[in-house]
Amino acid sequence: MSFDDIIDRRGTKCGKWDAMEKLFGISPDDGLAMWVADMDFRAADCIIEAGQKLLDHGVFGYQGDYTDYKNAICWWMESRHGWQVDPDHIFTTYGLVNALGVVLQTFTQPDDGIVLFTPVYYSFGKNIAASGRKIVECPLVLENGQYQFDFATYDAQMTGSEKVVILCSPHNPGGRVWTQDELREVAAFCQRHDLLLISDEIHHDLVFSGNKHIPMPVAVPEIRDRLLVFTAPSKTFNLAGNHAGQVTISDPKLRAKFEWMMNALHVSPSIFGTAMTTAAYSAEGAEWVDALVAYIAHNRQTFDAGINAIPGLKSMPMQATYLAWVDFSDTGMDPTEVRERVGKIAKIAADGGVQWGKGGENFLRFNLGCPHSVVEDALKRIQKAFGDLQ
Repeated sequence: MSFDDIIDRRGTKCGKWDAMEKLFGISPDDGLAMWVADMDFRAADCIIEAGQKLLDHGVFGYQGDYTDYKNAICWWMESRHGWQVDPDHIFTTYGLVNALGVVLQTFTQPDDGIVLFTPVYYSFGKNIAASGRKIVECPLVLENGQYQFDFATYDAQMTGSEKVVILCSPHNPGGRVWTQDELREVAAFCQRHDLLLISDEIHHDLVFSGNKHIPMPVAVPEIRDRLLVFTAPSKTFNLAGNHAGQVTISDPKLRAKFEWMMNALHVSPSIFGTAMTTAAYSAEGAEWVDALVAYIAHNRQTFDAGINAIPGLKSMPMQATYLAWVDFSDTGMDPTEVRERVGKIAKIAADGGVQWGKGGENFLRFNLGCPHSVVEDALKRIQKAFGDLQ
């Protein structure tokens, strides 16, 4: 399989392509879907083989043994990230958005404050609002083209009603890989204000050369008494449709409380989700990921060069993820005009920045998890849409 292969996903009930016209007014016949974090690559052969093995068996009953599945997760976290995980500390949810919902129901009450470092993944805010909790935005500071924390300002914002901090690590949409010192600052902030910390590390495998992701329990072991770590193979291997996310909790008191809620809701994984996760977290899966990251790095280099050549446009340097975050503020255009040019002229569906919270208003996010030819096509379209600036 080559990442250059064009796979037509139209008409397959694919949200990324088949919902594009309804959501963006862009026809999939001549538009480009570069919005939701869903790659257009065929899955790794080891994953497809695992799914085929289940299909060939033909019986899809209850699963009773998760040993291989959990051992594969533990092997992956230690071999790829230097994080030793106890398999008994792992819970499986219907993906990580579901995991956040379960966590909010378990550890918080209506009207409790949930801290977000914005701009950040928009589903966090949607989930918090739907749960009747309050979003507390702590805006990141843009310095030298990258996001930084400002804990002096955040400390002054706290009122005592806040209960949870959600950290996106690596950061989506900015593509930042937080340093050990920054992770320690986050942990200290949580300790100062007695906050539970959710470290969402779903993009941890998609890190480019020169950067290193450090799992929060490795960076700050002493924070484990208030820490929940979210991981999943869904972004790494494009398995979002399997809805298999992992919540790892080392602290026994937190773990017991979360386990009670999981049992009350009767949350359990599908056999396809566990089988494909087990197959993905393997030597074969690691080889595929290494090739993927190299390919996306090439996409990133091409995209950044093309975007940054257009006056008024700046692509934030990506240290991780396959999601480019483009700043249009220097064009002097309001966000509505920018979206119209990208949507109606370039015919590209890209995520609008306003839904990401404070600081995202003048940005759009572009999905580079696609064949290189699509990236080149997108650049030509964007260059044409903003041709009057050149």
